Amino acid sequence: MEASFAYLHFGSILALAGLLAAEFFLCNEHLQPGHVQLLVRLDAGYLVAALAALVTGIIRFGWFAKGTAFYLGNPLFYVKIALFIAIGLVSIVPTMQFLRWNRALREGQVRVLSGKDIGRVRRLIALELILFALLPLAAVLMARGISPYP
Repeated sequence: MEASFAYLHFGSILALAGLLAAEFFLCNEHLQPGHVQLLVRLDAGYLVAALAALVTGIIRFGWFAKGTAFYLGNPLFYVKIALFIAIGLVSIVPTMQFLRWNRALREGQVRVLSGKDIGRVRRLIALELILFALLPLAAVLMARGISPYP
């Protein structure tokens, strides 16, 4: 059972990475109105993968892996949680922008994609990717019992 949840947890994390990378590569200076709906769908998948990673992580934390005392006693656990929350908070702006673009296009507006908005969203997605890249580092160090404090 533990292996199943570990597999689901890692699978959802890989899905998160793939979906976020897809958003980054699609949301560029050549973004076309027809791609906006795809961004919305990718972002919805990203939300589902994030929720799956969170739920499976909570299950592993509470019932499997090394036990709650191990995690709660390691400062890197809190770094992981902080990174996950930060990524979630940063992702709000791109999500809202994708939804605004999609709504405007459905309402027939023609000029909704500005280079300034695209650049801002792309920078935020890049920030998400950078923060996301730090999560496995914190996880590996934590799993090995390495702590930033002696």
